[in-house]
Order: sequence, then structure tokens, then C-alpha cells
Amino acid sequence: MDNHKTALQNKPKSKTKALLEVLTVSTKLGLTSFGGPIAHLGYFHDEYIRRRKWMDERSYAELVALCQLLPGPASSQVGIGIGVIRAGVLGGLAAWLGFTLPSVIALALFALLIQGSNMGGAGWIHGLKLVAVAIVAQAVLGMGRKLAPDRHRATIAILAASAALIWPSVFNQLLLILAAGLIGVLFFKQTEDREAANITVPVGRSFAIVCLSVFFGLLILLPLLRQWIAVDGLSLFDSFYRSGSLVFGGGHVVLPLLERETVSAGWIGNADFLAGYGAAQAVPGPLFTFAAYLGAMTGGITGAIIATAAIFLPAFLLVLGALPYWNALRRSPKAQGAFIGVNAAVVGLLLAALYDPLWTTAILRPVDFALASILFVLLVFWKVPPWLVVLAGAAGGIIISGGV
Repeated sequence: MDNHKTALQNKPKSKTKALLEVLTVSTKLGLTSFGGPIAHLGYFHDEYIRRRKWMDERSYAELVALCQLLPGPASSQVGIGIGVIRAGVLGGLAAWLGFTLPSVIALALFALLIQGSNMGGAGWIHGLKLVAVAIVAQAVLGMGRKLAPDRHRATIAILAASAALIWPSVFNQLLLILAAGLIGVLFFKQTEDREAANITVPVGRSFAIVCLSVFFGLLILLPLLRQWIAVDGLSLFDSFYRSGSLVFGGGHVVLPLLERETVSAGWIGNADFLAGYGAAQAVPGPLFTFAAYLGAMTGGITGAIIATAAIFLPAFLLVLGALPYWNALRRSPKAQGAFIGVNAAVVGLLLAALYDPLWTTAILRPVDFALASILFVLLVFWKVPPWLVVLAGAAGGIIISGGV
């Protein structure tokens, strides 16, 4: 119980004050958190844990572990979880809003700026495609080292990548994830962690069951409603909700799902898709706000709002549904084994996305490979901030294309 006293000793007496405090701090993070999910967790630790002591170190580590195991954007889910623990369900909403809104606005405005401007062949757009190749290659390398470090998990990753490329479909990706989870249960059972810290949250199990029921209910019903009701907004919501629900690993792993839901559906061109993905690296906040760009390209401001709400809603429902059960889940060897298998498959799915659509549409000439390699080295070995790499890629694209 000492851990919980430490985590809550700084809690304000007023709920309104707590909400405003969460919104203020998360907005600061939303304006300054560059560098992707891993960097975001570092920013969160510095601001929420080290400086403000809203949670103790062990509870924060447990919350991060939970969110990394759930589908969805892990860093955003950690922020939501901290907001919930600090100020209840509305606190989770405030934490998400502050962290997400700055990049949503930036990417929606970028979409409106280039929409209809026929910039698909522009040099800087091509440079952004090459930035996307370098950044996803960095993600594959980092995730592979962490989630598929041995021959068994590496084999799962390669088999998943091969299957995803040979039989490309969202349904196939779901089957691959389920199969990897079953393999994990059978072969990667973990030792029970009896010393894991408990996380106390102001959310009851009854409310959690409601949230999980809504999550699965929407996942099943939205595709059916989409067939019965021909409304563009409903189709958009369904596509982005499903993408947010089926992403294990967060961040860059959403790329293949969104590509199939938007480019393959004819909503957006491949060049515009990759340009937006590259631009998403230049703004702070979660990568899932790429949905705001895609929504704006598809349906203007209304589309951006629908897409953003839809892709993040599963994250909310899963965090609220899982937190009350985390203490039991953390101690289940079978659950831990399943997550190990799933994470290995996720590496494979991201590897497949690196090849198609990224590599096949961006690396067309030797000079493209050369520039993408330089950008990769800047990211991985020189540790250059992603936003600077984005600028370098856009400039390089102009140079190798012979003009803007």
C-alpha cells in the first residue's frame, strides 16, 4: 500500500483543479514531445513521475507494460491511464486532448494545404516518402531487437511478414495475430510475477466491462452497419475504428492497416498517403494523429474529426476496460506468453509494410536508395531528431528531383 500512498500523495483536493492541471501539463507535452512513442514515454516519466510525482516508479512501469500489451497507441494510452488515475475518466480525456490536439491541428491544416494542389510529383513530396522508408526501417530494427531477438521469435516475425505480403488483407493480419498469440501460449509461457505492484484506479470493474463490451460491440457492428447504411461518415468511422482496434505495437504498425483502408479503397492516392506519413514525423505528439491528415484529405475538417475520434476511441475503451483487471493479467503466465507471440508477429507485419507500400513506391532509382540510406543513418546512428530528418528528406527530394 505504500506505493499507492506515494503515487497519490500529491493529488489535489478539487476535481476541477485536477482536470485543469492534467490538461495544462498534457498540452505542454503535446507541443514539445517529438521523437515517437519511446521518446514520449521518456517525456512522460520526466514530467509526470520525476517532476510532479503523480505516480511512483513501479506503478508507472506497470502502466507502461500494460499499454504496450494492449492494441493501440501505447504512449497515448499511458497518458490516458495517468490522467484517469489522477482525475478519473474525465482526466483521461483531458490528458488525451492536450497531448493529441496540437498535432491533429497541424496535420489537418497540412492536408488542406496540399489537397487538390497536384503535388504528387513534387520533389519535396518524394523526399517525404523516403523519410517514411528510413523511419519505418528504424522502427523495424528497434522492434526486432526487442521483440524478436531469438531464432524462434524471429521465425514468427518472418513467417508473418511473408504471409502478409503473399495474402494481403486486414482479415489475414488478424488471423496472423491470433495464430501468433496461440503459439505464444503454447511455447512462451512466462514465470508468474508475484512481486508485481498493484495499480489502484478510480474505475470499477462494472464500468470496465461496459467499456470492453462497447469496444467489441463496435468492432463487430460497425462493418455490418456500413453495409446497410451508405453514409460516408459511417464508412470513415468504421475504417479508422478498426485500424485503431487491431494495431498491436502502436505507432508505425498502423501504417499497413491505414494504407489498406484508405489507398486500397480509393479514398486517397498513394503519393499523398506517403507524403502525409512523412509529414507526421515532423510534428510532436502521437503518430496516430496521421488519421487527422487522412480524414482531412478524405472529408475536410469533418473528416479529420471523425477519423481522429474513431482511431483513438479503442485506446480509451481498452485502457478503461483493462486497468481494473491489470493486476490479475500481469500474473498470468499464459497471457504473457500470448503477448510475446503477438509482439513477434507485429515485427513481421511492420517489415511487410516496409516493403509494400513504402519500398515499392519510394525506392525507384539508385539515388532514392542513397538518400533513404543517408536519412536512416542520421536517425539510427547520429540520433538526429526526426523533425530535422524530415526537413533534410524534403530538401534532398527537391535536389534529386531537380526542383520543387
